[in-house]
Amino acid sequence: MLRIAGLHAAYGHALALHGVDLEVDEAEVVCLVGRNGVGKSSTMRAIVQDLIRVTGGTVEYDGRSLVGLAPERVIRRGIGYVPEDRRVFASMTVLENLRVPAPKPSGRGDDWTIERVFELFAPLSEYRHRKAGVLSGGEQQMLSIARSLLTNPRLLLLDEPHEGLAPKVADEVVGAIVELKRRGVSMLIAEQSLRTIRACADRVYVIDRGTTVFGGSAAAFEADPELARKYLTVQ
Repeated sequence: MLRIAGLHAAYGHALALHGVDLEVDEAEVVCLVGRNGVGKSSTMRAIVQDLIRVTGGTVEYDGRSLVGLAPERVIRRGIGYVPEDRRVFASMTVLENLRVPAPKPSGRGDDWTIERVFELFAPLSEYRHRKAGVLSGGEQQMLSIARSLLTNPRLLLLDEPHEGLAPKVADEVVGAIVELKRRGVSMLIAEQSLRTIRACADRVYVIDRGTTVFGGSAAAFEADPELARKYLTVQ
């Protein structure tokens, strides 16, 4: 599905990635892990060509290169992107935010609808007429994920999905991710929480200073506690 090899990328003249390799297969949840500032968000942005320039390596989705495409064209290819800053439309209601995406039929007969995302994120249903700008951080995160699902992506990119959230709300978000996995949604999740990794990851890649330093099954990652000690903020 997604294949990244030898990825280099930069913000202007400032290099951010120096050789990232990772893969995501159909119906697989992959966690890209590491401490803050090591290149997780830059990798996500490089996939969707969001404010970063790929300077080397390959980014392929279903065997076709994404390099050089505008972000909206990447999304139309079937990739959903939930950035760390959420980017909800603060002056619009929850319902208005959810009506923004142009739905792309999946052809699988299980398309996401507004009512289906309300089932996944019950608080959004209750607050459907509330302005997004007054929602809590957790509710805005739910809204951002829900809005992305309405494009019926085959692959969902989640950048630090519960960063800065209260523990109870973070658990709700993780619970939604686990439910999406149960429904067969392929996901790449930038993460540094062991709790989330243990809850949903099939495979783990560790990134440090813009380079992949480990790639393997979640079981292999768990079996080597030195990886978490060295490269993660342990939670």
